Amino acid sequence: MQIEKIENKQLNEKYYKINHPSGLKIFVMPKEGYSSTYALFGTKYGSIDNCFRIVGEEEYTQVPEGIAHFLEHKLFESEDLDAFERYAKTGASANAFTSFDRTCYLFSCSGKFKENLEILLDFVQSPYFTKQTVEKEQGIIGQEIRMYKDVPSWEVLFNLLRAMYHNHPVAIDIAGTEESIAQIDDKLLYKCYETFYNLNNMALAVAGNVDVDEVVEIADRLLKTSKKQEVERVFKEEPAAIVERYVEEKLSVATPVFNLGFKETWNTPERTLKEEICADIILEIIAGNTSFLYKKLIDENLVNTSFSSEYFTGTGFAAMLFSGESSDPEAVAGKIKERIRYYKENGIGQEDFECARKKLYGRMIMSFNDIEFLADSLIKSEFMQEGLFDDIEVFKNLTVDDINNHLSKVLDEEYSALSVIYPTEEE
Repeated sequence: MQIEKIENKQLNEKYYKINHPSGLKIFVMPKEGYSSTYALFGTKYGSIDNCFRIVGEEEYTQVPEGIAHFLEHKLFESEDLDAFERYAKTGASANAFTSFDRTCYLFSCSGKFKENLEILLDFVQSPYFTKQTVEKEQGIIGQEIRMYKDVPSWEVLFNLLRAMYHNHPVAIDIAGTEESIAQIDDKLLYKCYETFYNLNNMALAVAGNVDVDEVVEIADRLLKTSKKQEVERVFKEEPAAIVERYVEEKLSVATPVFNLGFKETWNTPERTLKEEICADIILEIIAGNTSFLYKKLIDENLVNTSFSSEYFTGTGFAAMLFSGESSDPEAVAGKIKERIRYYKENGIGQEDFECARKKLYGRMIMSFNDIEFLADSLIKSEFMQEGLFDDIEVFKNLTVDDINNHLSKVLDEEYSALSVIYPTEEE
């Protein structure tokens, strides 16, 4: 077994990377003085993985929308106690999530770490699906899907994604639809499990009050060796153009909610770390809470402090998003576009660049005090085939020319769309 110590002397931080014989990559980041521990067991499998095959198979498998999220729910069950009941006995706080491109199971605890890690490794490796339990879950998740239809922040985002993307499954609700989950059965769940829950496609990260040797001992005892396999994912070709420029819906909100997105098209399926950091710096300069735009929108009472921006990216999709609440979302969208045009015409200056870079770099350094962030970042970095400290080198070597070069390729108004949720009209 290979255990590699990865250290950054500038930050005085270190973690251990373990290539376990089972095929699993394990990351352990001890944090001196911490009383709690956070663990994350993840697979590179999310809601967009609806068409795939194991390399060597002849046929591709097409599965119903929402099956990754459905599988996450079902994995907590067993013939005896479900995982939440087991965690209740140890006092740990446990959860799971499915995103567009990964599924993770987690717990945090301030004691009984060994028992909690044993539970995590056991239930994630022990699927139990039957026709009866699947049918029961279809009703539960159907209720969840209906509930999210009434959540403004969720609806405004997916309305935007459907306005931007023609074919890419990122436009499909992570939980699927009531019609799609009705097609799920135990055989399909086992097929997806066997494909994506192979330990070679997974990673375990533990941060906080933790000992490397203890993690290795538990892993040696409980991990089941997986045969290495390569999964091929298939996506329909996505045109550069958006579907429609504007979409709106009415829900029970006090103030209109909006998302403005700028769709991007790249030659590679995923953005590099440098491209992601360039995007974050550009967004901070344009719309950060110390920017000219932010101050103007606040002063004119067009937005409140909920106004924010983010780089939304994954396999085969990327977009810069601006969101918030506003009495006049279209006016806000107009002012955002106006400010983008200003920077595209005049360029980003050295002073603005340095200010944004230092701010984001400082924010990143502070995040090394957050064990949840660290465990999540270790998993994310592994799935992107990067290291936890790679950001530091990128920040160190970035120039204002890099930022302006990146700006010239993104934030094209032709590929922008606006999604708005307006208040339901009073009867």
